[in-house]
Amino acid sequence: MDLADLGPYVQDALGEIEYATGSTSTTWGARRAADGHPAPFAINYVEIDNEDFFDKSGSHDGDNGRFAQFYDAIKAKYPSIKIMSTAKVTARTADVQDDHYYQNAAWMNTHSSFYDNASRTSPTKIMVGEWATREGSPTPNLNAAIGDASWLAGMLRNSDVVTHEAYAPLLVNVNNTTWTPDLIDFNAPTSYNSPAYYVQKMLADAHGNQVLPASYTGTSTVNTVVTKDSATGKIYFTLVNPSSAAQVVNINLSGAGSLPATGTATTLSPASPTDTNTITDPDKITPTTTPISGVSAAFARSVPAYSVTVLTLG
Repeated sequence: MDLADLGPYVQDALGEIEYATGSTSTTWGARRAADGHPAPFAINYVEIDNEDFFDKSGSHDGDNGRFAQFYDAIKAKYPSIKIMSTAKVTARTADVQDDHYYQNAAWMNTHSSFYDNASRTSPTKIMVGEWATREGSPTPNLNAAIGDASWLAGMLRNSDVVTHEAYAPLLVNVNNTTWTPDLIDFNAPTSYNSPAYYVQKMLADAHGNQVLPASYTGTSTVNTVVTKDSATGKIYFTLVNPSSAAQVVNINLSGAGSLPATGTATTLSPASPTDTNTITDPDKITPTTTPISGVSAAFARSVPAYSVTVLTLG
């Protein structure tokens, strides 16, 4: 398509936003109300493109490229909406770049530090809007779950830059698999959660809003992040061990102030890395929680082979 012909499509985009956000005095807001929803919706982000890094024509970027034309029109009418792009652009400054990563467990484990050196001065934040460790079928096996945990630890550790993340996809019918892996599998009468689902839940349930400056010694194979909840004072340690041997991690939190001496350890059950859950054995790999004690500003923790552990203090 000639870029000069994009005008009607840009107007369609503006109309779609108005349909969702406009008052009932607007053309498309009135249509929304007539369709049964008088109250407007709030839209904070709009993504203009999807994986345009595959487009080698050069029509995406540039002052008259697709991104710039949509960007300029949306920003002019809706200046508070943040604009997202999945391909790097130079003609305009995207508010958020939507990164997509589908890799194997080895890549995820060795790239937990991927965003450690990301620019802290760039106005463009990052959303990892599609990602998954692609091992196991139809749902991820334990090895994939460990890769997911390593990648999540890195995103949490860099949450000043990586402001959003979303695993993809979520659900799959065991009798109609078109993409693997997926977090939750189901058939007509039942469903089950994959090991990777439990990793998502473990880290969602146990992370704070502050990343603590912790140092680690003892092994380079364990991926880690330590966070604190400023409201409750709870501290969370995530320790991901992708290796075939138990590892001892020495943790130093001398700058974190006083620490509770007791807490809990939630561990995704160690097993063979290729083990997984199934419709017939849905609980083969599930997290277990046990009490811990003897925690101090500098302490050692042994983590099992092929495991994800979250320590909660407080």
